[in-house]
Amino acid sequence: MAVDHYENFPVASIVLPARLRPAVRALYAFARGADDLADEGDAPPAQRRAVLQAWRAALQDIGCQRDVPATLAPGHQLVFTRLARIIAAHHLPIQPLLDLLSAFIQDLDTPYYPDEAALMDYCQRSANPVGRLMLHLFGATGAQDLAQSDAICSGLQRVNFCQDVAIDQAKGRCYIPLDCLARHEQTLQSLGDLCAQAPQTVPAAWQAILREQAGQARHLLLTGSPLAWRLPGRIGFELRLVVHGGLRILDKLAAGGYNPYANRPILGPRDRFLLCWRAIGPAPAAPASPSHHDS
Repeated sequence: MAVDHYENFPVASIVLPARLRPAVRALYAFARGADDLADEGDAPPAQRRAVLQAWRAALQDIGCQRDVPATLAPGHQLVFTRLARIIAAHHLPIQPLLDLLSAFIQDLDTPYYPDEAALMDYCQRSANPVGRLMLHLFGATGAQDLAQSDAICSGLQRVNFCQDVAIDQAKGRCYIPLDCLARHEQTLQSLGDLCAQAPQTVPAAWQAILREQAGQARHLLLTGSPLAWRLPGRIGFELRLVVHGGLRILDKLAAGGYNPYANRPILGPRDRFLLCWRAIGPAPAAPASPSHHDS
């Protein structure tokens, strides 16, 4: 298990039913491909936006049961041909996929977020659709299921943000809300300086900032975690691994003094056994209310 990029997407995991693995692979290929279009390579933003908008038009064509546009690049046509087949076979909604694209397009011109509400709006479109699509595959689409899935997915993304502060800063982005920086008398410039230095020990203000952000992530994961212990069989076990993977990353972040600048917390081979052990155990305790000052 890993919490990085789209590796928290359960890509054809051996614990998933074999009948659903092609669907998960097709959804992953779409999500990973669109994310890479927004983030990877040297293409200018205008070119990236044009390709992502072409993907959005192709999705809308699929939703209207039209053919995949022949104007797409060959590799992209393959992604959409497989995606169209999966959408039809499993009656998947188009909107979560459109939401993902809207978030990736937003990444091209939104380098930072003013407050928690704006950041969570982004998470709602960039992370939550993945969980909703998985629930549709398993036929678990009740209101409580969807709400708890949203909490888990947003929590995982917030874990990624804590892990990747320096990586995101190098891309010209910051997923720490600006009002959080201001509360601790820090700025985007001071964040850039800190990432450039990658110190072995970070100042108390930056420890407090990451502690607060990690606390928000932990609260979301724990809020959504009852879903992982309620869903039966393989999907429940897979989701329990994902939840505990995110919590484990947060534990490592805390143990490292909230310093992802010099030591980015990751999951290693030894963690897999611990996660499996925890996944067969009881659900974690209910979350306490998050605090801006004590997470």
